[in-house]
Amino acid sequence: MDPSDLADLESALAAALPPGAADFSATARALTAMDASNYRRVPLGTVTPRHPDDIAATLEICRAYGVPVVPRGAGTSIAGQATGTGIVLDFTRRMNAVLDVDPGSRTALVQPGTVLDALRAAVRPHGLTFGPDPSTHARCTLGGMIANNACGAHSVAWGTTADHVRELAVLTYGGTALRLARGWPDPPGPLLTAARELIDGNLALLRTGYPSGLPRRISGYALDALLPENGADLARAFCGSEGTLGIVTEALVGLVEEPAARALAVLGYADETAAADAAPALLPYHPLTVEGMADDLVPPSRRNGLPRGRAWLFAETGGGTPAEAGARAEHLVRAAGALDAAVVSEPAAMRALWRIREDAAGTATRLPGGGEAWPGWEDCAVPPAALGAYLRDFRALLDSYGLRGAPFGHFGEGCVHVRISFDLITAAGVRAFRAFSEDLAALVVAHGGSLSGEHGDGRARAELLPKMYGPELVGLFTRFKDVWDPAGGLNPGTLVRPAPLDEDLRFAVLPREPVDVVFGYPEDGGDFRAAVRRCVGVAKCRDTGPGPGVMCPSYRATGEEAHSTRGRARLLHEMLAGEVVRDGWRSREVADALDLCLSCKGCRSDCPVGVDMATYKAEFLHHHYTGRIRPRTHYTLGRLPGWLRAAAPLAPALNALARIPPLASLAKLAAGITPERALPALAPVPFTRWARGRLGGEAADGSGDGSGDGPGGGSKTAAVLWPDTFTEYLSPEAGRAAVTVLEAAGFGLVLPPGRVCCGLTYLTTGQLTRARAVLRRTLGTMEPLLDTVLGTAPLVVLEPSCAAALSTDLPELLPDDPRAARLAASVRTFAGTLAEYAPDWAPPHLDRPAAGQTHCHHHAVLDPAADRSLRARAGLHGELAGGCCGLAGSFGFEKGHYEVSVACAEDRLLPSVAAAPPDALLVADGYSCRTQLAQLTGRRARHLAEVLADGLRTGA
Repeated sequence: MDPSDLADLESALAAALPPGAADFSATARALTAMDASNYRRVPLGTVTPRHPDDIAATLEICRAYGVPVVPRGAGTSIAGQATGTGIVLDFTRRMNAVLDVDPGSRTALVQPGTVLDALRAAVRPHGLTFGPDPSTHARCTLGGMIANNACGAHSVAWGTTADHVRELAVLTYGGTALRLARGWPDPPGPLLTAARELIDGNLALLRTGYPSGLPRRISGYALDALLPENGADLARAFCGSEGTLGIVTEALVGLVEEPAARALAVLGYADETAAADAAPALLPYHPLTVEGMADDLVPPSRRNGLPRGRAWLFAETGGGTPAEAGARAEHLVRAAGALDAAVVSEPAAMRALWRIREDAAGTATRLPGGGEAWPGWEDCAVPPAALGAYLRDFRALLDSYGLRGAPFGHFGEGCVHVRISFDLITAAGVRAFRAFSEDLAALVVAHGGSLSGEHGDGRARAELLPKMYGPELVGLFTRFKDVWDPAGGLNPGTLVRPAPLDEDLRFAVLPREPVDVVFGYPEDGGDFRAAVRRCVGVAKCRDTGPGPGVMCPSYRATGEEAHSTRGRARLLHEMLAGEVVRDGWRSREVADALDLCLSCKGCRSDCPVGVDMATYKAEFLHHHYTGRIRPRTHYTLGRLPGWLRAAAPLAPALNALARIPPLASLAKLAAGITPERALPALAPVPFTRWARGRLGGEAADGSGDGSGDGPGGGSKTAAVLWPDTFTEYLSPEAGRAAVTVLEAAGFGLVLPPGRVCCGLTYLTTGQLTRARAVLRRTLGTMEPLLDTVLGTAPLVVLEPSCAAALSTDLPELLPDDPRAARLAASVRTFAGTLAEYAPDWAPPHLDRPAAGQTHCHHHAVLDPAADRSLRARAGLHGELAGGCCGLAGSFGFEKGHYEVSVACAEDRLLPSVAAAPPDALLVADGYSCRTQLAQLTGRRARHLAEVLADGLRTGA
């Protein structure tokens, strides 16, 4: 667009809309350039409407300037239909309310940006739910579900979104407002009159042109819904139109009765085709779901609870009571012909199994043994009875192209999801992608199927619709589009007059040569481009519901896409592309988005594809500030170990000065610390000084092996206790307690023979050159122990963030130093050490409720299962909060972060503590978590070692 015209467009929208509704910034454009597909189209700008009048005003202005408009929900479309080159309407920020619920008629009135889980929560008190439930239910919107005619796992019982839409309020690009329901309105108006004439003139084609016996036919326009014998259902015909006919402003949707109880039959088969062959036989038993997946999508660590087999069907049943649901599941098992089976009815266990299935859309992008896989042919559907044969032919076609993929999906309805190992980077790979797409389209049609069985055609499949429907019916689709949108302003290039499927691929803009980086990126072949490509846009980071996960605390606090893991990954992608975000590592847009990243590492485990934004942030900050003055906190909090070591001899005097408000304020101002925070007190006696006196001799300086007489005269188990900075200078009571407990459990403890540091504060502030120097010095200090004690003994790290840094950041920052991997392999948490090396030790039995926080790094990098088990064995009842405490090391102390830090704590941690019984023990192994609780609630939380040490002292 001409720059002057673009400026006029921006001014016109700014004048017609509420402040901030129109955004033409590089950040807004970068965040909406991609959805969850292989495609990238950069818009001119975005509009966040607050009311249908805002939509009407936007359409009027865009018509005047000839600018296309693309409606967008959560941006999880996998065929490219949520991208566009004009104005993107983002409905998730404002028009996202459940306006009304009518239990009597079992309907709800919603705005297009309403998240599915928000609707389900609103109607759950009435015993109702919305039937279609895609795996993205925690973030997908009703408007997007209507646009793509979404289905989900329960479509066997409840069908597609079109089966539940009663009435739609719609605005066309031309400005016509319509109410669409069942039947032609009277009077119909010019647009619907023309539409009716088009349908009435092509009845024979519409009656014969669509495949039959296909429950998952989503491709093309559903014009057969307008046949007289089908009730001329305008609302149903609009579903699946992918934003090309009109923009939904309100939707009246039908609800279904929520089963009072559910059970899950998990059925094991020899392979996926055997599971597919078995699926149709389950349908007469009226299951709620029949989902299929193979073992290449299930990591070995998550296979506990799955029956024997290389592939599984998940068949859910419902009933009025748990016994009734369970009986139906058992009945289904007897008819399934499975190798092995299990019936699960406990809600938590069912949720854990369903999470495996829901994460598959992301998990499938990383193939077993390495390699990337991509959407594009994500959800073809064939008649259920043909699914086994189709999968065999599909596998043969993959093999003929040398491709790999892991099919999964809605086997009960013949719908298969798969991510395929396309090479979408080289010209030869893109040519093979096109050829394979054409061959697969022919294969699907040969099996009587639909190119899309759930997510729409979009850019990926619309070009191939003539193979499925023939040119005459596709021509009718084009004429129908022109009736609604003669100017072609709504989502052009989608469904009709499609752009080629091999154009606008999102990888084409990335650099051709590897980017020079500091971290090793071992899971991505050392390639930062591949690391950034990990994000495929499934947007699990936008989930704001309850649960044990951590990701993404800053998004949960702000609701801004730029503060989600996906948003930051998109900005990094555009930084590498250099078209929208043009300043490379110096980019202000990327720096601003990463500023509120807490480096919690939650995405490393919670993101289905393992995006590691904490590492990417450290990498970015390293390059961003190379040769430049850094923020004050990088020099103060970022170099905390050195400052604390220097301050340790003066701890009593400094603590006294910090209690004088004017001096404390001056110190905080100088250090860049937000004034709302209290300065933590320094320990009068550092931990290692106490430990040298307690342990004595060789154990204190690391020259011994920790062996000797244990309790009762037995030999001790050696262990090396890591004196992290927080324990050493700020919280030595945790270290002293750990010594008490570990000695009681029969350990002989050794300290490192000199100064050590995990480098965490340098890492989180991107001071990677200094971090590498610190870590190399630490490896030199630890080398004598690596060659002796740590060959068989654990390195016990009390602070979870330090344990995570040593386990992951150390070997990834120093991949060329073999000592790094050896030290990382020896790291154990406090509870992990007891579980692995003293499994028979009985902790004191406390019989108390517990509340508090599982450290985000503990959740993301380490395994908290040992902690849960140890708490249970000690008689501590209750689960600790998920999420992030919000302090996150230096983050919550830095000026400008206080509000977000508190919002993160208020998300899950503070409510869980407030809801705990009055006599609950507050447990938090992370120093940051304990500090956040103390400063926001005035209550003291303790490391689990402190709790157990107290129990030992009191004889509990």
